[in-house]
Amino acid sequence: MKIAIINYGAGNIQSIKFAIQRLGFEAVLSSDEAEIRAADKVIFPGVGEASSAMKMLRSTGLDKVIPTLKQPVLGICLGMQLMCEHSEEGDTRGLGIFKAKVERFDSSNKVPQIGWNKIFNLKTPLFNGVKENDYVYLVHSYYIPECAETIASTEYVVEYTSAIHKDNFYGVQFHPEKSSSAGELILKNFLNIESLIATAAVNRKQEEDLIK
Repeated sequence: MKIAIINYGAGNIQSIKFAIQRLGFEAVLSSDEAEIRAADKVIFPGVGEASSAMKMLRSTGLDKVIPTLKQPVLGICLGMQLMCEHSEEGDTRGLGIFKAKVERFDSSNKVPQIGWNKIFNLKTPLFNGVKENDYVYLVHSYYIPECAETIASTEYVVEYTSAIHKDNFYGVQFHPEKSSSAGELILKNFLNIESLIATAAVNRKQEEDLIK
């Protein structure tokens, strides 16, 4: 399996690469369009400030590449937020993959949220084997409100989107590479997402046939 981690100067890419190695796979760090398009799975990380990160994406042309990828793509933390239409951080226009808008936590509360928190209302095979209210590790001051594409939620003052999905694009607000066994399982599920989706479809069909 070819796995590409997008390298654009705004990601904790080495820790993600090591997490993938622990699962028995190798990943390349790349900003090359051809190499990214040729990968079976793409991981889009991000740490830092939204407007600066988008400038780096535009300088490499990756802002045009990422939305057109056809293989499974996983955005992590800021990477997930940049996949949205807009972020309040730096009044930043994002990639527009998700129609959501990124907002800042109320300044009267402790910002950023740092540490372990629960994920719940888990949907899609990305969370196969992950338990409701498992803990993951988060560091962020901005969040995506819950929306139709939300596949997991977290509560910090408000309930917000901690994972999102549309077509071949997935995003997680937390850091799976730092989230112990739950995060490791989520990364493993992403790397095997096509087979998990196919299995889920077969199981649904069998259930429907039993009902008939």
